[in-house]
Amino acid sequence: MFPTLLILELSLIPGFRLGQPAGAYGLGNYLEIFQPVYFQVVLRSLFFAVGSTLLCLLLGFPVAYWIAIKAPRRWRNLLLVSFILPLWTSSLLRAYAWITILRPSGLLNSLLGVFGLPGQDWLNRSPAVFIGMAYSFLPYMVLILYASLERLDRRLLEAAADLGATPQQSFWKITVPQTLPGIAAGGLLVFIASLGDFVVPELLGGASSMTVSRLIYNQFLGATRNWGFGSSLSMILILAVSIAIALLLKYGDRSSAQS
Repeated sequence: MFPTLLILELSLIPGFRLGQPAGAYGLGNYLEIFQPVYFQVVLRSLFFAVGSTLLCLLLGFPVAYWIAIKAPRRWRNLLLVSFILPLWTSSLLRAYAWITILRPSGLLNSLLGVFGLPGQDWLNRSPAVFIGMAYSFLPYMVLILYASLERLDRRLLEAAADLGATPQQSFWKITVPQTLPGIAAGGLLVFIASLGDFVVPELLGGASSMTVSRLIYNQFLGATRNWGFGSSLSMILILAVSIAIALLLKYGDRSSAQS
């Protein structure tokens, strides 16, 4: 709590720099965030977080559905463990592995060349950031969705089939509504992790993919050393994550109550 209060105080001192006398309190640091160059960084961070969340949901729901509904029960635990194996390694190592895969002379372009397809220049661009984030946070989404789908009342699916409902109708009117708390909880968890991620955008996105986390790092440890502005950015990030956590706890409790 004390470090957060200290950051809050520094954020209210416009232009505060280490070793210089502090000025009067004000909201200048927060107003500086709305300058186009900094506001663009904030929007880019939100873009990466929202896009990664949607990508993890689109990829994770079919996987979780297959493990929870279609796969034999005796294999489910093994499938889950094998799917979350990447979490046992460092996020830094995973990012460097993707650099090896996505670089111009990497594995991806080598495989594309074998099939006569044109090479892709994704490294140090937004696609590489989305790939890295989805790979890092997809297991979290799958685990939460699996827990929600495992509690699905399959008697309703059987009743819908007996009444003539198509699989698509059963999915949208029965499966999705029952798993909506899990979808919301998984989405919020991935959003929180993506919004504060530093490693993936820095290593896979390059200079053109600066996020709020990197900007905060520059203010505290870079050449700028504007601790006041860095503190205001930190408080904005803390506020956004706190709101997301509050929503996560709300939907998590609702999911638990339904089960």
